[in-house]
Amino acid sequence: MAKGFQANAERLEALRSLGKELARRSKSRCELCATGGTPLDFYEVPPAPEDPDPERTLLICADCRNAVQTPATANGQQWRCLIDRLWGDLPASQVVALRMLEQLAPREDWAREALEFFEPEPDLRSWADTAA
Repeated sequence: MAKGFQANAERLEALRSLGKELARRSKSRCELCATGGTPLDFYEVPPAPEDPDPERTLLICADCRNAVQTPATANGQQWRCLIDRLWGDLPASQVVALRMLEQLAPREDWAREALEFFEPEPDLRSWADTAA
């Protein structure tokens, strides 16, 4: 158990070392919903690489973290912002948006329509399809 705790502590420290870079990239706003002025936390888009990678890590707010971790409980209308992320230029946020929209599509017409018009690149599709 001590090894797991130590490994987790080391990973968190490695993520913290990315903090300035991620804060600059995100302009200190949630990289999913764009909310500012709220605490942000690291979210490694699964599957996480062996070493933390800024291209696979997002800064997100607590509401987005909860929705990403339990997408079945996400309030659909609240997540229309994901359409912008789907068409954005940050692959990690595109993957999360794609995954969330696919969860919302069976019960939200707007999510289903957004997915009909989005054709992800093969590597993005592969990442999104990879189990966590």
